[in-house]
Amino acid sequence: MALRDIKPTRSELIDLKRKIKLSERGYKILKMKRDGLIMEFFKILSEAKDSRGELLRKYKHAVDMMAVANTVEGAIGVKAAAFSVKETPEITLKSKNIMGVVVPEIESSKVKKSLADRGYGVLGTSPVIDETASAFEDLVEAIIESAEIETTMKRLLDEIEKTKRRVNALEFKVIPELTAARDFIKMRLDEMEREELFRMKKIKARGSA
Repeated sequence: MALRDIKPTRSELIDLKRKIKLSERGYKILKMKRDGLIMEFFKILSEAKDSRGELLRKYKHAVDMMAVANTVEGAIGVKAAAFSVKETPEITLKSKNIMGVVVPEIESSKVKKSLADRGYGVLGTSPVIDETASAFEDLVEAIIESAEIETTMKRLLDEIEKTKRRVNALEFKVIPELTAARDFIKMRLDEMEREELFRMKKIKARGSA
């Protein structure tokens, strides 16, 4: 199709200008969201590093205490103490919102227990069983905390990637294409006006001849 055959209208130009404004506004909002999410991610990342370190420390301590308990009480004694526990930890999963991203909020109860709540006979076991039980209760709490932080990080990272793709699409594709179309229509409308003006002058010249 020849350029002369393309005849856009003023309404098309107005519509394109409106779309460009909306796209630019959306681009600014998404950039702000992306930057905000990145800041939140790095805050959580700092917590995650501490959480991972604490988790590894508590895991090592629990494993060491288990080895000591097996030596002192024997494997059967340790298993008997473990099976005597009547109440298991309870996990409640809630959610919270970070800049439009729904992330988990994990609450736990009955993880840390008193000597009476552990179920085994205090007189029939050595203090190392209590220390081992306490070490594993600490480990469970650390696992729950780490699970919340790690899941939050993953969801934030997924949302950052989605937002980055939308920002890049607007910046490098949508807005440039809309701008190019606007400029072309404006140029073509100007040409059409000049052609019409030239045509009217010719008609006027013929009428006065």
